[in-house]
Amino acid sequence: MTATTLPEGNPELRALLRQVDKGRHRKDRVMKGLIYAAFVVAMLPLISVSWTVIVNGIERFNAYFLTHSMRGVFGGMDAGGIYHAIIGTLEITLAATLISVPIGLLTAIYLVEYGRGSLARAVTFFVDVMTGIPSIVAGLFAYALFAVLLGPGVRMGIVGAVALSVLMIPVVVRSCEEMLRLVPNELREAALALGVPRWLVVIKVVLRTSIAGIGTGITLAIARIIGETAPLLITVGVIDSINFNLFEGRMMTLPVYVYRQYSQGLVPCTPGDLACIPTINYDRAWAAALTLILIVMLLNLVGRLITRFFAPKNLG
Repeated sequence: MTATTLPEGNPELRALLRQVDKGRHRKDRVMKGLIYAAFVVAMLPLISVSWTVIVNGIERFNAYFLTHSMRGVFGGMDAGGIYHAIIGTLEITLAATLISVPIGLLTAIYLVEYGRGSLARAVTFFVDVMTGIPSIVAGLFAYALFAVLLGPGVRMGIVGAVALSVLMIPVVVRSCEEMLRLVPNELREAALALGVPRWLVVIKVVLRTSIAGIGTGITLAIARIIGETAPLLITVGVIDSINFNLFEGRMMTLPVYVYRQYSQGLVPCTPGDLACIPTINYDRAWAAALTLILIVMLLNLVGRLITRFFAPKNLG
């Protein structure tokens, strides 16, 4: 009740309603202030991290840095780039996606459309457990698996892709499961009432209705695993040269590149050597971190575009 609808002819009731109305406005202002304050507190770390990475990495972020590898670079040379790390990151992430998406999507379809009883509960339980697995454990699992198959000391891009898929599958399952549950049951019942087989209902109705949310969830899952470092250190290793083959030899990735450059520390330059840059390793690490952030931002933008273009349109 607002001031314009206050009852006439009763001053005491009008005064009471004004007092109650003021209390509501006061509580509304307090809660609104708390919400704005929480938003500012949440944004401060994001702004701080982004600003720090941009300030420290923008100087070396150029075309040369993006199109050259570290082959033949030593000491404090003002040379070298991350082309080999970008190639490794994209190939390993793509392979992990090709492994994870079919498994995760089919598991989600089973849990939502067919899963009943103890088996469905067991699958849900193990998916929850996998969600909390440390990344280093996923790397050790993939390394042990391929060590049994191919022998100890194996380092290949596909091993890193398997390790990342272990981390990615539960995220895909959970995101796809939630999107499938949002599809109204009336759509399923209408299609089944027309005599359409259950599997065709899932493909033509359920998946088509939820494709936008599924695509966004998969994109966010990719952004989640693209920055993992520990499993790739174990399974893929490090290399300074370009390697396009996932099934042969070591590969470099952007997270491992950042770790390796930063761990090398300052370069001990000899007096009078003007070509030596003591902080060159740190500069490369910051520029590589900036590149990785830009890739993740691009993936999130792709997810937003998928949501816009593939979301179901209102027909009415």
